Order: sequence, then C-alpha cells, then structure tokens
Amino acid sequence: MSVGLGMPGVAGSPEEAPPTLAPRRKTRQLNVGGVGVGSDFPISVQSMCTTKTHDVNTTLQQIAELTASGCDMVRVACPRQEDADALAEIARHSQIPVIADIHFQPKYIFAAIDAGCAAVRVNPGNIKEFDGRVGEVAKAAAAAGIPIRIGVNAGSLDKRMMDKYGKATPEALVESALWEASLFEEHGFGDIKISVKHNDPVIMVEAYRQLAAQSDYPLHLGVTEAGPAFQGTIKSAVAFGALLAEGIGDTIRVSLSAPPAEEIKVGTQILQSLNLRPRRLEIVSCPSCGRAQVDVYKLADAVTAGLDGLTVPLRVAVMGCVVNGPGEAREADLGVASGNGKGQIFVKGEVIKTVPESKIVETLIEEALRIAEESGDSESGTPTVTVS
Repeated sequence: MSVGLGMPGVAGSPEEAPPTLAPRRKTRQLNVGGVGVGSDFPISVQSMCTTKTHDVNTTLQQIAELTASGCDMVRVACPRQEDADALAEIARHSQIPVIADIHFQPKYIFAAIDAGCAAVRVNPGNIKEFDGRVGEVAKAAAAAGIPIRIGVNAGSLDKRMMDKYGKATPEALVESALWEASLFEEHGFGDIKISVKHNDPVIMVEAYRQLAAQSDYPLHLGVTEAGPAFQGTIKSAVAFGALLAEGIGDTIRVSLSAPPAEEIKVGTQILQSLNLRPRRLEIVSCPSCGRAQVDVYKLADAVTAGLDGLTVPLRVAVMGCVVNGPGEAREADLGVASGNGKGQIFVKGEVIKTVPESKIVETLIEEALRIAEESGDSESGTPTVTVS
C-alpha cells in the first residue's frame, strides 16, 4: 500500500511543490564533475577534507564519510608537491567531484587540472603573479572542460584592494572578484564560479548582494572562519538564510571548527528549512514549559535516536502538553500529544491509540518504520532534526 506523506515536493507526492521565499537568481550554468551548478540545478552542499591530501587512503575514507552524509562535492587542500601528486588517485576513486584548493603556487593549478580534478578553486589574493598566469590557466581549464572558482577571502584580500579600500569592505571583495573574472573573460573563459567570503555575516551578505547585482556568475556562499559548531551554525544560517531567501546562492559550505560531516548536516538542514532541498525526516518537538507533563527533552532525544537512519519524508511531532500538542500532532505524519502519564498517537491526523508514557517512544518508532515500509522507502541515511 502506498502512503502519502505530508512532505510536499517529494517524488510521488500528490501535493504541490513547497513554496520558496524567492525564485532563484538566473545564472550561467556549470558542470562540476557531473554535478550541475547554477540556477537550473539544485543548490549543492560542499565541505572540505581535513586530512593531509597526500595521505590518499585517509583522504578517500573521509570523502566516503562525507558522501554518506550527503555531500555533493568536496575540496582538498594542495599546499605541497606531494599533495599535488596524490590528486589523480583521489579524483579517480572519489564518489563525488573533487575540487582542488590552490593557494600560493600557480603550478599546482596545472597539476590539479592534469590530475583530473572536477574543478579548481584559486585565491588570487595569495597566488604569486596570478594575474600574469590567467591566460595559461584559462587555456588549460578550457581544454580540460573544468570550471574555476575565484575565491576571494577577507583574510587574504589582494593588496591592491586593501590599499584602495583600507580593509575588506563588501566593495573591495566584489571588485577583486570581478577584476579577476574579467581577466579570464578576456581570454574567452567564462566557466567561472565566485565566492566572496568574510567572517562577519553582515559584510558577507552585502558583498554577495552586490556581486549578484553585477554579474550572472554562479555564487558559492560561505561565512569564512565562522567558528565552533554552535557559533558557526548560527552565523552561517543567518547569512545563508538572508541570501537564499532572495534567491542568491548556488553552492554552499558551512565552515565550522568541527568534523566536516557536521558541516554537511548543517548545510543540508538550512536548505531543507527553506524548501530548497526535499525534506527528509523532521522532528517537531516543543521547547517545554511549565505546562509540560512529560520530560519533553528526554522524549524527543529518544525518538530522534530511535529513528536515526530513516530518510523518508516524514514529519514526527513530539509534544508535551495539551495546549499545542494535539494540533501539532494532528498536522504531522506521525505524532504524540502527551499528558497525564500517557500519550495519544496520531497518524495522518487521526488518533490511532493511546499508550502509557513508558510506551510512547517504542510506539512512535514502530509506527514510523511501518509508514516507511508502506511508503516503499526504507533506505538508510542520516535524519534531519529540527526542534521548534
């Protein structure tokens, strides 16, 4: 039997696609190792390996972990010749497109292209004599059919822009990026993506707004050096939310002082929250208050842990009192409204049973697995959890 789940926009769902806050900004289209980038394609989530690139096996293991987490493409650092020498094997065995991240030495750009990387990210602000080598880079990239990301960072801004503006203002970041892009265009190369990163979300947002208004390049969003997991998540969510809500952004990376898989988890959730990526498992749980008659924190954590790995588009409401509980549980695919030592279990808006508090978690997990099986989608993966 087919079960119609309450997440709109999912293949096979009779409901219309979910609304977004703004249409995507129209851009030119790129192909990054088979992944489309630009306004005609879904927004991609990226991360960067923390391994030493020359340690091929460890790097490939981390790429596999990122792939399993939902990463669409991955960057690897290339600061030394031994890293450049490892790129070909990594690119050959990676399950997702590999982007070489190049700083300081222009020779590694050509090494990455020759190695078969899906794209190259260059930082013009710290690559020696970069402007004079653009023609060679453009010719090599065009021959290989790979795009170039011009990545401008506040921390390594071109000295000419620092001299002109005094600091990394939005205008300085944008002028630097567009200047470098114009050099590539002079050589007939236009497969370009741009990022203008800053650690201050306000400056970063304004820079991307200006860049979006002045060009049609696909844009990679990032708050650079965003910080530890909690702070970095907040800063990235605020900045990305502001831009994505305006249709700006084609790829994203949440830069956290945390394992790379956490970056993918946060980035994916940001996109799902804005209906820019099909939602999977979503836990709706109340923040608790003096009205709660159960331990909502413990209940929500137990349900989340019990459903770890379920990727069906399923909204599960875990509610702790009779004020909002029945309404939220009724609107979800599966839910519980708890109180007085028991819980009413809802499936698609109907109460199917009432169970003791001790049986709530067990019952919700059983019903979720049953719904997943009946929907014909019981694949494993990592769920997305929101707490409201």
